[in-house]
Amino acid sequence: MTATAPKAQPQRTAPLSVAIGLLSSAQNAIVPIALVAFSNSGRGYGILAALGIGAAIIVIGSFFSYLRWRRLTYTIGAQDIRVESGVLSRAARSVPYERIQDVSLEQKLLPRLFGLVAVKFETGAGGGDDLSLAYLTEDAGEELRQLIRERRDAQVAEASEARGETPGTVEEPAAETLFAMGPERLFTFGLFEFSLAVFAVLAGLAQYADGFIEIGDAIDLAGSWFSDRGEEVAALGATLQILSALAGLFVVFIVGSATGMIRVFTREWNFLLERTARGFRRRRGLFTRTDVVMPIHRVQGVMIGTRALRYRFGWHNLRFVSLAQDAGSSSHVVAPFARMEEIRPIIAAAGFDLPREDADWHRASKRYRTDSAIVDSSIFILTAIATGTVALLIAPEWLLFAVLIPLVLAAIAAGANMLAWRFQRHALDPSQVIVTKGVLSPRSQIATRLKLHSAEIVQGPVARLRGYATVHLGLAGGELAIPGVPLERAREVRREVLETIAATDFSDLETA
Repeated sequence: MTATAPKAQPQRTAPLSVAIGLLSSAQNAIVPIALVAFSNSGRGYGILAALGIGAAIIVIGSFFSYLRWRRLTYTIGAQDIRVESGVLSRAARSVPYERIQDVSLEQKLLPRLFGLVAVKFETGAGGGDDLSLAYLTEDAGEELRQLIRERRDAQVAEASEARGETPGTVEEPAAETLFAMGPERLFTFGLFEFSLAVFAVLAGLAQYADGFIEIGDAIDLAGSWFSDRGEEVAALGATLQILSALAGLFVVFIVGSATGMIRVFTREWNFLLERTARGFRRRRGLFTRTDVVMPIHRVQGVMIGTRALRYRFGWHNLRFVSLAQDAGSSSHVVAPFARMEEIRPIIAAAGFDLPREDADWHRASKRYRTDSAIVDSSIFILTAIATGTVALLIAPEWLLFAVLIPLVLAAIAAGANMLAWRFQRHALDPSQVIVTKGVLSPRSQIATRLKLHSAEIVQGPVARLRGYATVHLGLAGGELAIPGVPLERAREVRREVLETIAATDFSDLETA
């Protein structure tokens, strides 16, 4: 008689998760408290009413936070992990270990203060379909991550033995640092991240605050002060106006630069990309600390991009196209601000190569270039006809300007399209497909042929008539298209890609 294994018991997350809910409720109560306090400031009971409403919000939010914690359980079974949640309606989800690609840890500011982490199980489904637990203690989160990895590896080993394979025990090599950014690099990065988002926020706050702070009266008061001293201001002449304009531009520059610098330091602080036995491990963040591992086999392609200004100084960014999502995007940032010589070893570790100097580049069809230029400029030509007609009927003296300005814009659009055509190229080497585009800020996509799922040729009515097509290549987790290719070239690209796919025995490829 064999003894049965004890049944796994459901477990709860850390009790301090309730404290996170309480603090979040207090944070949500700040705006209602301020609204009630200022709107009733002249009635004597504004502060009391505001405190009462704030206390009610905190109590109700904390109560539901406690209920969510009580009703959230996870069970670590022999073959899968099961998570049950929900207060009024229950939801349960089980994920087999073999489907879990990896486990990542995330720490936002409040949980980090309490030593808590959110544990995310990456299943390859991406987005909201991935499983997560919020929150566990740091030790418990790391222990759970290691346990899930061990059980997943055990299931993979059992599957290998069932196929007649005998996987050996290999000692895991030490992590290899591929890319890191210290404070000096972050400062340089921040100089290129100029942002005026803070002014939009201030404008929104000013409009919001106008309901209980008489901003309009303050502006009228300032205007009357300047009108009373108009002669004194005018006596200062144009010099004061120029200095004021320069001072305003300087303030905008300082605020925009500071905003970009803050965004860079908070998001990318202690950025570290390593290659481990399990894949690429990326850690970053000042307030929200993330720890993500991407198995090498999940990297479907790479994207190398830049911006107009930073491109002139030789800076680029590198992303991996993956089956999972990273902050809502299907690509993972692995080198946000790097030189090309720093990017080369990273993509080599992922199994990709930069284009060779003797790459066989092909451009889009010249007919496609002409048709695109006509389409892009047609809207301005139609605008010229419409504005010219209106000016002829209402104000003939403005006819020249009404027609000339849209026509100049049409010429600029057509010229920009012609110039963009020269920088839109693609190439096939023995193992990759490479697509580049962009004039001021060039971007490149590189995909391995054997990881492509399909090759499709698409032609619209104009393309059929003019003899070109768009080639859509099936890339898991991303999009890869080559527009405006001559039809014969499109068929050649499709044939070569499909030959690579058909010649590959995918059962022999590494899946761990």
